[in-house]
Amino acid sequence: MTIDYRSQTVLLTGASAGIGAAFATALASRGANLVLVARRADQLTAIADELHRTHGVRVDTIPFDLADPAAGAALHRIVTERGIAITSVINNEAVGTFALFADADAGRLATEIAVDVAAPVQVTAAFLPDLLRAGNGFILNVAGASAYVPSPRMAVYSAAKAFVLSFTESLWAELRGSGLTVFAVSPGATRTEFTTGMGTGARVLISGKTRAADDVVATALAHLERRNPGPSVVDGRINRLTVMMSRFATRRQSAALMARVLDPARL
Repeated sequence: MTIDYRSQTVLLTGASAGIGAAFATALASRGANLVLVARRADQLTAIADELHRTHGVRVDTIPFDLADPAAGAALHRIVTERGIAITSVINNEAVGTFALFADADAGRLATEIAVDVAAPVQVTAAFLPDLLRAGNGFILNVAGASAYVPSPRMAVYSAAKAFVLSFTESLWAELRGSGLTVFAVSPGATRTEFTTGMGTGARVLISGKTRAADDVVATALAHLERRNPGPSVVDGRINRLTVMMSRFATRRQSAALMARVLDPARL
C-alpha cells in the first residue's frame, strides 16, 4: 500500500514521550498532520510547537486521561468540536506494572486494564466510522513482545498486550478491502521512560540489548508501507527470534522460563 502521509491526520495516543513522541516526529517529517493525546499538557505543547515549527504541519494537542471509562466517545467529541477529520489512529498509550501480582496495587492494575485494554477498543470504535469514510488511512496498535508469552511480574501487562494483539489481528481480517491498513507492532524492551517508570525491579527488562524508540517506529512504518502488510510485526531481530522459538515451547515451559528471565534477583 502506498501511504500519502500528507493526506493523513493521525490521532496518536501516548504522544508525550518514548515511542509515541518518536511516532509523532516520524509522521510529521513525512507531512502528516497530528492530534497528540497524553496526560502531560506541557510536554504535548512543547512537542507540538517543535513539530509545527520544523515541519510546517498542523499539530493539535488534547491533554487527556485514557483511563476515562468513556475515553473513545470523549475524544471523538473533542475532535469533532474542533472540526478535525481523523483519517488514521495509533493506539500507543500504555501503563505497566512490574511486581508480583500479590504485591501489586489493585488501583494501579485497574488503571492498567482501562488504559491498555479498554481504551484501544473504545478509541478504535469511536473513530472507525470516520476512518472508513476516509478509506485511505490506518489503525496501528502497539502491542508488545510480551503478548506472545506469559510474563510473571508483568501478569496484567502481558495479558493486556496479548489482548491488543488478538484484537488487532481480528480487525485486520474484518477490515480487509476497506481501504484501511490495520496491524499491531510488538516492541520488546525499549529504552524509554516507560520501562524506568515501572519501578526498580524492572531494570531486568533493560539488562540486555534493548532497542530505541526510533527503531520501533522505523519497523512499524516500514511494515505500513509494504505492498500487502500482515496483521502484526515484531520489532527487532532478537525479539522476532524469541517469539518464533516460543512457538515450540509448551505454555508451562514458557511461563517457567520467563519467571527466571524476569526475576530481578538474577542481576
